[in-house]
Amino acid sequence: MKVKTILVSQPEPKIENSPYFDLQEKQKVKIDFRPFIHVEGVSAKDVRQQKVDLSKYTAIILTSRNAVDHFFRVAKEMRFTVPDSMKYFCQSEAVAYYLQKYVVYRKRKIYVGKRTFSELSPLIKKYKDEKFLLPNTDKVKQEVPDTLNALGVDWKQATFYKTVVSDLSDLADVYYDILVFFSPSGIESLFQNFPDFKQNDTRIAVFGNTTIKAVKEKGLRVDIAAPTPETPSMTMALEKYIEKVNKGK
Repeated sequence: MKVKTILVSQPEPKIENSPYFDLQEKQKVKIDFRPFIHVEGVSAKDVRQQKVDLSKYTAIILTSRNAVDHFFRVAKEMRFTVPDSMKYFCQSEAVAYYLQKYVVYRKRKIYVGKRTFSELSPLIKKYKDEKFLLPNTDKVKQEVPDTLNALGVDWKQATFYKTVVSDLSDLADVYYDILVFFSPSGIESLFQNFPDFKQNDTRIAVFGNTTIKAVKEKGLRVDIAAPTPETPSMTMALEKYIEKVNKGK
């Protein structure tokens, strides 16, 4: 079956040169964007109930831009002035760059990993005498606590924000040829919104092994998977599939 419509379970890209827009134009398909999940901040009161006193920590571990936003939001709500001496351990360059929204970069002690959390661990180990706070979501990848425990550092994890299922009721009667998912939470949202969802002719595109596993556990069929050596990005995987099924259009 030919592909004419795609729903991507993420917010619409803010950059004009997004590969999704190129794909839409090149393949003459309609691509809609809709976050199946969203993030909601936890109140300062709830953070305090987790026995978190921000003044007790000398280093913050930041795994995402959400973690950056919500750490500084909670600090503001608690009327806590983050000291200039605070060390920041950022999982990636993107997170470190985003930190500039809140601190003067060149005047702060910022340590940057390459991409994965395990790649950040040598830097944390180097400063193992610090007291680390991990402001995070309620759904933390197991790799994170496992890595920190293995390093033997003094650390605490606290929920500063939560991943929440979005209301998709307006999509009940809308059909798409392809649904695109990037996390198990997206699959969870699909079934919370539509408990009787039947795949039928809908193609499902997924990114990452944990998402593939979540799709299969729900008895659904994976039609398009990324990343692969041939198609390292989702847009490349979609383009390859569309070119194959839309031949002769």
